[in-house]
Amino acid sequence: MSRKVKGAALTHIDTKGEARMVDVSAKPATERIAVAEGQVVMTRATLAMIERGNVKKGDVLGTARIAGIMAAKKTSELIPLCHPLALSKVTLDIETDKKIPGVRVRASVKVTGPTGVEMEALTAVSVACLTIYDMIKAVERGVRIEGIHLVEKKGGKSGHYLVTDSHSMK
Repeated sequence: MSRKVKGAALTHIDTKGEARMVDVSAKPATERIAVAEGQVVMTRATLAMIERGNVKKGDVLGTARIAGIMAAKKTSELIPLCHPLALSKVTLDIETDKKIPGVRVRASVKVTGPTGVEMEALTAVSVACLTIYDMIKAVERGVRIEGIHLVEKKGGKSGHYLVTDSHSMK
C-alpha cells in the first residue's frame, strides 16, 4: 500500500504507512544546492531600531546570520528523518526592507552527497527568522514570520527546480 501524492510516492513512508529514513546508500554523490527564503514583518519603528543598532540584545542581523548557519548544520538533529550531511557551504543573506517593512532572509546551502539540502536551507531561514523575532520581541510582540519557502534546488535525480513566483528576493 504505497502512499502517493500527485503520482509520486511519499519516500518517508514505508508500505505499512510507517515513518522511515530513506536509504540513500546507492545514490551517487553529486553537488547539490538549495536556496530558501522568508521574511520577518514588523513596524517601521522596530525596523529603524535594527538599522540603527539600538536593540538591547545586540546585533540582530549578525546574530540571526550565525543562528541560521548553526541551524543548517544541526538540521538532522531537529528534523527526525533528515540525513546528517557534511555541508560544504552555508550562506545567509539578511537585509532590511523598508517596503515590507521588515527583514528578508535568504539561505544558500551546498553539499556533495547522495541527498539534497532543501531542509537545511529551510531550517536555516526558519531559525534566522525566529532569532530576529526573539531579539526584538521585547519591543514589538506583533512581529510576523512569513513566506518561508524553497526558491531553488539543483542537483540529484529530480534536477533543477526554480520558483517562478515574483515575490522571491534577489
